[in-house]
Amino acid sequence: MGTNMLFLFSDWSLVDSVTTIAETAEASSSIFTHFIEARAALLLLGFLYLAFRSNSTSSVYLIDYTCYRPPDHLRAPVPNFTEHIERTEGFSRENRDFQQKVLQRSGIGDEACMPISVHELPPNTSFGPSQQEVEQVVFQVVKDLLSEHRINPKEIDMLISNCSIFCPAPSITSMIINRFGLRSNVKSISLSGMGCSAGLLSISMIKELFKVHKNSLALVLSMEAVTPNGYRGRTKSMLVANTIFRMGGAAILLSNKKHDKWRAHYELQHLVRTHMGADEQSYCSVVQKPDEEDVVGVSLSKSLLQVAARALKINVSELGPLVLPYSEQLKYCWLVTCQKLCGKGRAKREAAVVVPRFKRAFEHFCIHAGGRAIIDGVEKNLKLENEDGEASRMTLYRFGNTSSSSVWYELSYLEAKGKVKKGDRIWQISFGSGFKCNSAVWKSLANVDPERKKAWSDRIHMYPVQMPDFS
Repeated sequence: MGTNMLFLFSDWSLVDSVTTIAETAEASSSIFTHFIEARAALLLLGFLYLAFRSNSTSSVYLIDYTCYRPPDHLRAPVPNFTEHIERTEGFSRENRDFQQKVLQRSGIGDEACMPISVHELPPNTSFGPSQQEVEQVVFQVVKDLLSEHRINPKEIDMLISNCSIFCPAPSITSMIINRFGLRSNVKSISLSGMGCSAGLLSISMIKELFKVHKNSLALVLSMEAVTPNGYRGRTKSMLVANTIFRMGGAAILLSNKKHDKWRAHYELQHLVRTHMGADEQSYCSVVQKPDEEDVVGVSLSKSLLQVAARALKINVSELGPLVLPYSEQLKYCWLVTCQKLCGKGRAKREAAVVVPRFKRAFEHFCIHAGGRAIIDGVEKNLKLENEDGEASRMTLYRFGNTSSSSVWYELSYLEAKGKVKKGDRIWQISFGSGFKCNSAVWKSLANVDPERKKAWSDRIHMYPVQMPDFS
């Protein structure tokens, strides 16, 4: 009996053990099931997020662009320009000498062109010649771009133009719509007063519009009218503009259609805009205003380079994390930390500014050709080599400061030299009144044929040229 009872208790113990094991297994199975369900839910949420993100953003493809190449008879060689200043009434001897000195040090060569009205004596700065200059530039670049790609003007869904000084009615976009017969429902915007950075600002507007309007084709026109820019007063800060601005413009064709990727040359990666208008010194650094004698001109303050450096620093601080490899970002943070910990005094820290190596993020640089000092300043602040500013210097030398279109002449130079390869990243940097600093990052989608007919194709074999050093 005792033995039987022992076996009975043993059997019950075994049953309890089996039950416990079964319950434990069931609990484990339940936990595992919940784990799988949770993972599936997370994956589903991640998929939905990526799907939503892909739908909320839109790729910006740069199909092609065209830069205006003025005819040779509009060239304003330095000796001719100097003589023109000598013969223009209203300038004192001091003002003539000042403009000649600025011109000689500007970095602008004998190939840069002026509109026909500025070649006249006295220069005709009235409305008629101004409109003729704008039409001469924009009509030509739009015609060349659309005909090269066999695009019917009625295919254009969006049209944006930027020209700071000349703001006619009807607008510049209306001129294009009338001349080329664009659709009645085309979305057109004309920007004025935005300065030399308006070109990249226009690209930014297209980027935002593409998020809303799918499968669209956009045309951007960037230029500045030189004719109404002439200043006949005595204020030196306003005389500088007489010597650096030249005739030019560009038309850029953009798309967010997926099937256009195969024919596009570039894809927009990032676009960062910085506006320093809240700072009084920055706001007043480039201003159109009347002088003491009520003569209107564009004033460039002596603090312009300092303002541009501050704007560039803020712009780069936002762009850097987007483009720099993690290894470079970590190294930069480490160097800054060491500098702060080991540096003795503010002056020493400011004297040894740490700058990330942006050449690890970009193969090419297009720095706004606003003047030699601007190009030199950007190179210095970003720790770039002279070769990185070659496209900018050569653009300034041949075409002068063409305002918002200068970064496109620079990209055209890189292409004509056969430097742009598939996968290369290009950084366009522009500055403008306000004060603004804008950056656009493009990725090359194909090897660009240097033999294509572009603004530089007739004389690219002559460049680069050796520029005189006035430092």
